[in-house]
Amino acid sequence: MELNMNKMVNLRIALGLMFVFAVVGCKAPPKMTDDTMVSSTVEGVTFTHRFAVQPPAQFSPVNETYRALYPASVMTRPDFSGKVVSTLQSGETYTVIGQVENNWLALGEIPQGDEPQAEDKKATEQTTKPNQLIGYVPFRAVVKSELYDQTIKADQPKRRARVASKKKTCVSVDGDSKACQNTNSGTWIIN
Repeated sequence: MELNMNKMVNLRIALGLMFVFAVVGCKAPPKMTDDTMVSSTVEGVTFTHRFAVQPPAQFSPVNETYRALYPASVMTRPDFSGKVVSTLQSGETYTVIGQVENNWLALGEIPQGDEPQAEDKKATEQTTKPNQLIGYVPFRAVVKSELYDQTIKADQPKRRARVASKKKTCVSVDGDSKACQNTNSGTWIIN
């Protein structure tokens, strides 16, 4: 019986040491910082993004170039409650990779191959390499590149020729005389 007890104690010690050595060999996963790159798949589209940028709940691909209408903030969430990632420069060209919830647009970069390839290979490569999501901007902050000039011209006020008003401003003074203001110079003339 004593022999069995020694074997059980030795077995317990051996199992304990194996457990300790197994746990010591494991490393904790690295901490996620805001700049850690992660990948997400939404509605069949895979893209990489910083850990700080929240992946969208809805996503419909656009993959077109847009130009900024004003210096809007690029946000980490598709609403104004997120953090500011960067600011758009007016007139600069950006790539919109998709439209997300709250009618916001997802800005990003579409991966491109180093050497030119056939169309079928390029399509395959774009499906294997994910788009890089930078952040989100409001729908009205950017406009399609081909419509930018037209939008800017339509937004400017029309110049109108200034027509001098012929209306005189006159007031009566002491009942029998009156004073009139000259509309060009603003001076008063007493008659």
